[in-house]
Amino acid sequence: MTFSPRTYLDHNATSPLRPEVAEVVLRALQLPGNASSVHAEGRAARAEIETAREKVAKLVGARAKNVVFTSGGTEAANLVLTPSFRHVGQTGVTRLLVGAVEHPCVLNGHRFPVDAVENIPVDAHGMLDLAWLKAHLEKAGDERVLVSVQLANNETGVLQPVAEAARLIHEHGGLIHTDAVQAAGKIPVDIIALGVDVLTLSAHKIGGPKGIGAVILASDQFEIGEKLIRGGGQEKGFRAGTENVAAIAGFGAAAELALAGLKQEAQRLRALRDEVEAQVRRIAPDALIVASAAERLPNTVAFAIPGLKAETALIAFDLAGVALSSGSACSSGKVKRSHVLDAMGVEPALAEGVLRVSLGWSTTHEDVIRFAEACERVVGTLYKRKASAA
Repeated sequence: MTFSPRTYLDHNATSPLRPEVAEVVLRALQLPGNASSVHAEGRAARAEIETAREKVAKLVGARAKNVVFTSGGTEAANLVLTPSFRHVGQTGVTRLLVGAVEHPCVLNGHRFPVDAVENIPVDAHGMLDLAWLKAHLEKAGDERVLVSVQLANNETGVLQPVAEAARLIHEHGGLIHTDAVQAAGKIPVDIIALGVDVLTLSAHKIGGPKGIGAVILASDQFEIGEKLIRGGGQEKGFRAGTENVAAIAGFGAAAELALAGLKQEAQRLRALRDEVEAQVRRIAPDALIVASAAERLPNTVAFAIPGLKAETALIAFDLAGVALSSGSACSSGKVKRSHVLDAMGVEPALAEGVLRVSLGWSTTHEDVIRFAEACERVVGTLYKRKASAA
């Protein structure tokens, strides 16, 4: 019996582990030592971690000493989004402003009192309202504010004006965090050029292992008074616990590969993305490409076809051998209403049908063709139902 190959187009959820990274992880798994031990075995484990730290730092233009490894992007965001995040020797922040389309790890994972948090609205294209931000920073007066603005949206691919926001925030004495999980490895990311104080990353979005992420500080002049995980002095006291050497080594390898091929890969993915969009429009001329007028990641297409429900469509695509996702998927695996699309003002009936195609290192032109073939079948069934009901 022969099986048709599956087409995986859900890289924004998780990008498959790169073979080269798997080799690094396997080798590191066999190291016997604890990285905090002073013997040769411990030093070998420590060397793996520090080599990876250098590679992850280079991916975002940072210094290795300012990289703190965590269990993933969620823990990283939870760690820094606290009132006790501050410059060394200064008081912490008292208010948090977050983009309305942020990832749940930011919207739900921060450690501020509910009455100290406000959402920054976005326009119909999913772009941050900088005028609103400026007005609220001015209203805050001498109150110290922390702002969290993602660099790229995981559902729509929309890129936010983070550097412009950072200038505004610093003019008013605030601090800024950016969730760069979806952007790193897909577009150039430079912590200095962005002007942010801290950014967060996750390895499994760039072909690295799951369960490893990082906090990247702009300098060593920041501290966090209330740590999430307390214990030993690992990661310079920011995050206790024996380091996951194999996952960290894999993160470093993935970061190095992503940086090395960044320009060429972005061009390749943009061409494939444009073809996906062209195929959707050919098959369903009334389709909506979400945020098509905004600057987006080169790998992401969110689209909706009137009358097509996401939950039904995902099953149909899956049966056809194509893995996509909806506008938003919760932890139970069920489709639920997207807060991103709600914030953008997308009509609820249309928002319920939004599907996301996200491409990555393993995506080929043949994958796009197979997607188009599956899409034709799914949409053809929809149109037949409409004709029968007429």
